[in-house]
Amino acid sequence: MILRPFFSFLLAFRLRRLSRPAGLLTAALLLTQLAQAQVQLRGTVIDKDTRETLPFSSVVVRNSTLGTTTNVDGEFTLNVPKLPVTLLVSELGHLKDTIRVTSASEPLKLALATAAVALPEVKVGSYPFQLVDRAYRQIQANYDQKFYGKAFYRQLTRIDKQPTELQEVVWNVKSSNARIEGTAIAQGRYAAVPSITNFSNFSLYTKSYGLYDANADSTKSLALLSPNVVKNYLLELKGIVSGADSTKGGIAEIDFETRPELTKYRAEGTIWIDIDSYKVVRYHMKSPNFTGSTSNPNQKFRNTQLEIEMAFRNDDPAVTVAPLEYMKVNLAADLVSGKQSTPLNVSSFTFFYDTNTRPTTIPYARVSVQDRDLAAIKAIKYDPEFWASNPVVQRTPVEDEVIASFEKKGAFGTMVKKPEPKADVRIRNGRIE
Repeated sequence: MILRPFFSFLLAFRLRRLSRPAGLLTAALLLTQLAQAQVQLRGTVIDKDTRETLPFSSVVVRNSTLGTTTNVDGEFTLNVPKLPVTLLVSELGHLKDTIRVTSASEPLKLALATAAVALPEVKVGSYPFQLVDRAYRQIQANYDQKFYGKAFYRQLTRIDKQPTELQEVVWNVKSSNARIEGTAIAQGRYAAVPSITNFSNFSLYTKSYGLYDANADSTKSLALLSPNVVKNYLLELKGIVSGADSTKGGIAEIDFETRPELTKYRAEGTIWIDIDSYKVVRYHMKSPNFTGSTSNPNQKFRNTQLEIEMAFRNDDPAVTVAPLEYMKVNLAADLVSGKQSTPLNVSSFTFFYDTNTRPTTIPYARVSVQDRDLAAIKAIKYDPEFWASNPVVQRTPVEDEVIASFEKKGAFGTMVKKPEPKADVRIRNGRIE
């Protein structure tokens, strides 16, 4: 299935041989330093009162670019150069906290207290529009700042509640404070079973969706963050989550929906904005009238809903430009073919890591409707060792039932275990060898 976009504006350290004892000593010291260069921290972030895990919490090394996000079970792994380190832990709706880590021998249990939510005594009718407008101007003013790093992308398709496609890709990625700017595939793997349809370019929505596009005509933009927010949207300030210092700032939670008179495009959701820096911390949008079409003339969508969520790092209030932390895309629909209607769901999760501001020589490609995800995976050499030892992949393991389902149905691809080879039985002189 080829999805067509539904809105135009979203579019070895090498040791040399050393003959002298001093050289051998130097090599030994360097190897020791390399062994100590990576310390893996493991742990879970939980709510201090309920003891429930907190998925998608931010865990970063204070005053550095090192950081990660907890998975759906609130778990994380983070490699640091050495100990001790001070971790800054944050999650929307909870107070930020720091912890000094001196040992990696035991998993960490990081508990965050619930933050107070208050509605300020202001003209709430105009205040959310002011915040959204300033967030738009903040993104626009800092859009030229680019970030370079990697992104782990996982896509799972379910048809009639059964998994039919699974793709995992690591991209080299160039991004901004609003979107992905370009990607270059580094590694990929997949599993699939024969089904009534498949998605050949679902990553299009992750790669093309953005909060702002410098190349778009801002006078016609339907985006929330645009000069047209008053004309196109209804906003409601739900509250402000106080920060660790209750005397300063916080995160404003603003619900939005397109005005009823805007019939060609419908969207609703929530945006979280830092009221001091005007940085967007998180954005969640649902489009209940998704109008994508398939390349199969005998199939069409009904009851469609597309959801997109974006989160940006907000661990350092002094930093005015925040890179992407993760993106989630989910499409739910009924696939109609003749008189048959089958529920389907496609979801993807993209986690950004090793992000910094140093430009690279990597040839990043802009997204294109001609892109084909599986073709890109098959075009590069599969490296099983890369996946076996990659902590980013291991921190978000695929559910066992998904892999079991693929293996049971004889799926093809690089992600599924190959069947055991049959024994080569030979009979010689009446004996089995």
